[in-house]
Amino acid sequence: MKPDYSGRTVSTGAAGIRCACPRCGEGPLYQGLLTIRERCTVCDLDFSKLAADDGPAFFIIVVLSAFVLPSAAAVEMIFRPPIWVHMLLWPPLLVAGAIALMRPLKAWMIAQHYRHVLSTPDAPR
Repeated sequence: MKPDYSGRTVSTGAAGIRCACPRCGEGPLYQGLLTIRERCTVCDLDFSKLAADDGPAFFIIVVLSAFVLPSAAAVEMIFRPPIWVHMLLWPPLLVAGAIALMRPLKAWMIAQHYRHVLSTPDAPR
C-alpha cells in the first residue's frame, strides 16, 4: 500500500533544485537529460498533465543575458580584446549556463504548475 501524499506540501524550490516529483518530493522527475517521466516512481503521480512549456527557456535567456551582456561590454571596454576572444569566451559560457539552468528551472516550473493548478480541489484530473 502506497502512502497518502494528498496533504503533503513540497517546496517548489526544493522540488526544482532536486529535480524531484512536485507531490512527494522523492521520486525523480526526469529520465534522461530533459525527458519527463510518465509517472512518479514513488507516489505514482501522472506527470503527463504537467507542463513547463517555454517558461524555462525565457527565464534562462533573461538571466544569462543580464549577466553576459554587461560582462562582454565590460571586457570590451577594459581590455579591448580582438573579436576572436569574444567568440571563444562567451558562446561556451552561454551554452554551459543554459544547460546547467534548464533542468532545475523546468522542474521548478512543473512544480509551480502542479502547486497552483493541479493540486487544487476543483482542478481537472
